[in-house]
Amino acid sequence: MSPGAPLAAGAAGPMTPEPLRVRSLRRETADTWTVSLDVSRRPGGFPFQPGQFNMLYVFGVGEVAISISGDPGRPAELLHTVRTVGAATHALRGIGRGGTLGVRGPYGRPWPMEEARGQDVVVVAGGLGLAPLRPAILHLLRHRAEYGRVSVLVGARTPEDLPFRRELARWQEDSRLRVLVTVDKASPGWTEHVGVVPALLSDVEVDPARTVALMCGPEVMMRFTVRELERRGVPDARIHLSLERNMKCAVGFCGHCQLVPYFVCKDGPVFPYEKLRPFINLREV
Repeated sequence: MSPGAPLAAGAAGPMTPEPLRVRSLRRETADTWTVSLDVSRRPGGFPFQPGQFNMLYVFGVGEVAISISGDPGRPAELLHTVRTVGAATHALRGIGRGGTLGVRGPYGRPWPMEEARGQDVVVVAGGLGLAPLRPAILHLLRHRAEYGRVSVLVGARTPEDLPFRRELARWQEDSRLRVLVTVDKASPGWTEHVGVVPALLSDVEVDPARTVALMCGPEVMMRFTVRELERRGVPDARIHLSLERNMKCAVGFCGHCQLVPYFVCKDGPVFPYEKLRPFINLREV
């Protein structure tokens, strides 16, 4: 499948949303929900690759780009994890079970799971950045024998801001992964790390010749994590970032997500750092 090619069955064109029913909503944090959409009428469900996104359209309000947060090995279940920060996401939260959303996609360049095959993988997530990385983690678990060591580093402002908390706890007990979690500010009873995400790398063995890094979160977190990986000798071509920023159309028409020579929706949202290095520190980016 070519990156950016929409797969929505029955759609009349790249800008035409497919109506799908909301099966359920699950609260992740105070302002974040995971929405399950009914794809039972689609032959083969809704196949996608880890790291791709959909455009979710709330009828009469607008649409928003949201990464798919489900399991790529389970195309019969379509999940999106959404933070309520704007008009469309607030309206989306208000639809409720049985309501209808328009969906376009999937779009975008995915995480390099084939490139990472046979390599050690370091997954770094900040806050809701864990949502677009969750499909990659589930893919790694499903195909665990095909990869080397897998480390998952997760950070959030507080323990209450961590999404997928029950799943994180299960991953921490899974001997196939090394999972480290940190928060900026601890709550009573918190017994794990306190501090910034890049500091967790000091507890991870990194072989620069065989490490592939997958990263999503606040840009300041990604910048400092990239610096630490570079200090450890990991080449820029092996460090991959997801830049989900200001996408409006998903097909490169509107220009809202133009990132100097790239369009995030068409050339990303996943980029190797070697492509971003010349301008990632510009104030306008």
